[in-house]
Amino acid sequence: MSASFGSALHSLANYRAHNTRASQEVLEKGKLLLNSNAASKLGDDAWAFLEQLALAAIDVAKYDVADECIRQLAAKFPESPRVDVLTGIRMEATQPPEIVLKFYEELLEADSSNAAIYKRQISVLIRTGKIEQAVSKLSEYLDTFYSDVEGWVELAELYSSCNQYTFATQALSHALLLAPQNPFYVLQFAETAYSADDIPLAAKMFMLAIDIVDRHTSDESIPTGVSIRAWYGVKLCCRVLSERSCSSASETPLPKNLNLLDELATERVLTAYSAGGTDNATGRELVFSWMGPSDRSGTRLHFVH
Repeated sequence: MSASFGSALHSLANYRAHNTRASQEVLEKGKLLLNSNAASKLGDDAWAFLEQLALAAIDVAKYDVADECIRQLAAKFPESPRVDVLTGIRMEATQPPEIVLKFYEELLEADSSNAAIYKRQISVLIRTGKIEQAVSKLSEYLDTFYSDVEGWVELAELYSSCNQYTFATQALSHALLLAPQNPFYVLQFAETAYSADDIPLAAKMFMLAIDIVDRHTSDESIPTGVSIRAWYGVKLCCRVLSERSCSSASETPLPKNLNLLDELATERVLTAYSAGGTDNATGRELVFSWMGPSDRSGTRLHFVH
């Protein structure tokens, strides 16, 4: 095998090892091997190479190359669920969504345990705006694959996109059962509860997100990332709770020492923005203005999901 072939093989293997898409580069190097029939000399690595090249070819609309890769894979692995997924991805590139969805549905009727086919079907439904069907199919999927945390998070995001925040918090509660120490999921739950107008629950979860993050930082550290967003959420909750009575659908009690919590949230947010350089001076001034005691207009702010 020539040095150019060896270099191409090394590069492609490195892309696979690091899960790097690099579609154009993969196509250029892969075609060199495919056209020279070098894949036949790769042993078991040939099949990973053909799958990699097929996906890259689909990405850059070189469907003839993708079709040849899929043909070789199907010949070697007839009725393979993995090849079925690859075939479906190829169909998504050029076929109407109705045909692709029918293809996926037939595969699921034959084997309802194929998680990859479920995910492809759901992605097509979302992409074509069939959110209700996507929610139904994703719920069906999670009945079988309960431990898929990302699936629960996606279900929550679908509900949130339809302003169904109560259902979204229910979906996120499953994600938290599976990953209770993930501060990003806790923060998302808090923001969703705030949007659902369960302010006591939102405040509780914002504080939980802060607690999880602060376990790995010093007490005097400047809030960043999840922590600053959570403190901002605490401030919002304190402001709402001080302006009106709030019931809790989850029956979460109101935070104790609300005024002290409000002062602490104010201090933490101002500390975070005071530490910034001159690059975000305008944004910092806006935050300072909003945090000031004179701003009690009652304007309701919402989180961006």
